[in-house]
Amino acid sequence: MPGRLRVATYNIHKGVSALSWRNRIHDLRRSLHSLDADIVFLQEVQGRSDRHAQRFSNWPAAAQHDYLAASVWQHTVYGRNAVRTDGDHGNAFLSRFALLNSENLDVSDHRFESRGLLHCEIEVDGQSVHCLCAHFGLFEDSRRRQADALIARIRATVPDEAPLIIAGDFNDWRNRLGERLAEGLGVTEVFGERLPAGRPPLSPIPLLSFAAPWLARPLNPARTFPAMFPMLRLDRVYVRGLQVLAARVVQGPAWRRLSDHAPIVADLLITDRAGRA
Repeated sequence: MPGRLRVATYNIHKGVSALSWRNRIHDLRRSLHSLDADIVFLQEVQGRSDRHAQRFSNWPAAAQHDYLAASVWQHTVYGRNAVRTDGDHGNAFLSRFALLNSENLDVSDHRFESRGLLHCEIEVDGQSVHCLCAHFGLFEDSRRRQADALIARIRATVPDEAPLIIAGDFNDWRNRLGERLAEGLGVTEVFGERLPAGRPPLSPIPLLSFAAPWLARPLNPARTFPAMFPMLRLDRVYVRGLQVLAARVVQGPAWRRLSDHAPIVADLLITDRAGRA
């Protein structure tokens, strides 16, 4: 169907397992291909890792985003954020659609965390679609400032009528950024309507509502972390100018071994300003 596309977002934990530090990059590539996604937003992607190359005899010689893309995604962009003497890592974007533009923005809030926004523009059936891959910080104040930087970037560079997809690991386990992005950009989260401002719903189990309100939030957005037993809602897909046809968290024994996060897959349809496909 024209204008329809499948997107996935995934924090791949640098291609190694969450607990045992085993090489998972080959299994990860096969699993990513099985999603049949048209565009993929990746976080914690290694452009180079001398340490892993020395430790694992079958570590790929190519950068991870190129290795994972293989013959499925013809267009790739890597945004290097964290640089060390033995390598680097950041966000990546894989696409079956032609890339029109791309830019990696440094949104690091302090010297202990290197964070970036990877902004890519693609063409889908003659329509320009703006895609931003995000990985926000571990501290709430940092995430708030990074969300403001994201909003400022989109307001300055993305036309109001252009379809927009924002995806990644927001580390927003208390769900504080959803309203900020909705009010600032007019986006919605793919798992449903956003929460009313300042009114987190109660859990059906009162004790959980009192002791741990972050456990009590509805499937909005979905739980993706840790992959072994998802409890926290860290990964998101926000859209504007697209209809959400379906969205799911990909789970199962094979996926739990690949990373500490679970991936999200969403089927979208480009619409006009009146909401028509």
